[in-house]
Amino acid sequence: MTRLRALTATGIALTAAASAVLAGAGPAGAAIHSCSISGDPAVCANVTGIDAGSYLAVRTAPGYGAAESPVFGHHHNGDELGLICWTTGDPDADGHGYRYWMRVDNGIGDGYVNDWYLDTGGPNTWKSQIPQC
Repeated sequence: MTRLRALTATGIALTAAASAVLAGAGPAGAAIHSCSISGDPAVCANVTGIDAGSYLAVRTAPGYGAAESPVFGHHHNGDELGLICWTTGDPDADGHGYRYWMRVDNGIGDGYVNDWYLDTGGPNTWKSQIPQC
């Protein structure tokens, strides 16, 4: 009986640990949501993964050599951006090799950010919700 309790306790602990890991993973923590951009319905995501003292710049094209969009300010963790479509471009700036970019909208204009810095959950989550550019 003691061995059965030990095995049950171990199973519960492993299940709890796996749930905690999955909750912190990209797709499980995805937060694509409905929002309003200048009064129009939109699909949005929030900025995440930006180091303290840094910011996410919206670019005029899906690459870091492209100019910063003149109609966007600098974005920080938690800021909301409207998602128009996705494409590919330069890999993320942190060296993960992630090449998906989102065309984003703020109601005044649009631009591009690497999806690595949005809480979209990754391509398996958003490809069914957001069209390719």
